[in-house]
Amino acid sequence: MYHEAVRKLAQNVLAYIRQQSLLKAGDRIGIAVSGGTDSVALLRLMLELQPELGIVLSVIHFNHHLRGAESHADEQFVTQLAENHELQLYCERGNVAAYAKREHLSTETAARRLRYGYLYRLFEEDRLDHIATGHTLDDQAETVLMKVVRGAGTRGLAGIYPQLRVEGSEFSVIRPLLRATRQQLTAYLAEIGQNWREDSSNRDLRPARNRVRHEVLPRLEQSLNPGVRDTLAETAEIARSEEEYWQKEVARVLPKIWEGKQRAIKVAELATLPMAMQRRVVRQAAECLGLRLEFRHVEEIIELASGAAKSVMLPKGWNVSKTKDRLQFELRGEQSIPAFSNYEYLLGVPGVVQVPETQACFEAALVPGRVAAGYNPDHMFDPALLQKQLTVRNWRAGDRFWPARSKASKKIKELLQDRKLPGMERKLWPVVTSGTDVVWVRGFPSPARLRPQDASKEALIIRESAMGSRRKHE
Repeated sequence: MYHEAVRKLAQNVLAYIRQQSLLKAGDRIGIAVSGGTDSVALLRLMLELQPELGIVLSVIHFNHHLRGAESHADEQFVTQLAENHELQLYCERGNVAAYAKREHLSTETAARRLRYGYLYRLFEEDRLDHIATGHTLDDQAETVLMKVVRGAGTRGLAGIYPQLRVEGSEFSVIRPLLRATRQQLTAYLAEIGQNWREDSSNRDLRPARNRVRHEVLPRLEQSLNPGVRDTLAETAEIARSEEEYWQKEVARVLPKIWEGKQRAIKVAELATLPMAMQRRVVRQAAECLGLRLEFRHVEEIIELASGAAKSVMLPKGWNVSKTKDRLQFELRGEQSIPAFSNYEYLLGVPGVVQVPETQACFEAALVPGRVAAGYNPDHMFDPALLQKQLTVRNWRAGDRFWPARSKASKKIKELLQDRKLPGMERKLWPVVTSGTDVVWVRGFPSPARLRPQDASKEALIIRESAMGSRRKHE
């Protein structure tokens, strides 16, 4: 007979799942299990709740190859855990260090990209409906504190969401343990006699999160507030509700202020809004152009509206200048782009081609199967399914494309309209064709039907880079 605290933990997790509408009967759930305390506890709790929830469970493990023999031992532990409970196991390996070096990413970012890329592929193959991860109340507190220190509005303070949906699909990543503490989970595993693996990298104080976890939060608990973790997690709950409200309000107001085709904000209408709404509208307008602004950029644009300056320089080559009644967003050097006309360039496999109309280079590279695991699956193709000579061109009326994680193909015109791109940028938007089929569209994942099915075989990577960037194409 388990202790009352153990039964209460399971019931609290069940109540949270129902409150957040994370699952429904019949859902196929993959539990992401690293072998550590949180993920192992999540698996055991979901097994306990499985009869009441009416769900189908499986286990997912991604071996990052970062800790040598220790990583392989983690994989063996998770494999045995799945076998003990007669669960389907999905296991993948990736060379995170090599991928991070090649793509100029931090190890943490590279690991996340490869891991989530594998999780999404499982969904695309129609093996799962949702993936559950073991994020806890402690993770939430750490995230919020780091956001505060680095600077964040309510969007950042919202921290880790209980459910993260993949755009254009029913697939989501769920976090059923956001109201459970790591201490509760450790006690739970001890009570039921379940062992777990200790990750030695968690003791490395070089990563910022580990310093927050092992040094900053304990000091805050001792010196300021013993319940600081709960307080930070509650802050995330409040911020999330606030953010949901503001998103609806901005969606209502933005069309009255923002002229998407002209890439301009109406100054007079902006001035009538409260400052909180002004900041959000400016930020959202910039995001319509694919531009994420810092607080100082938003403030400079609002000051520009009041006549404090003539122009503001933004990241990624953007400027904002004030005309008589508009705040005009412009790309620096935009005037050097030739007038619009259809363009078309041949791209060999393998090969590289420069496209002046988009100021970009496009590359089709063949990589061995053992190397391909380190690439973003959104850029991968089975070379046997494509022609040896591809074409890079701007999209044309009637072109259709079926990006992965979408329910059906759509006209490219509709896909780009959803992104609210300005007219000229939309007309020049590049695609890659194989014969008469559009197989690649900038900003969208490759079609699931064209991706490699055998990880041991050669893969084709299509990628784009700026002309004159440090990667040499000649």
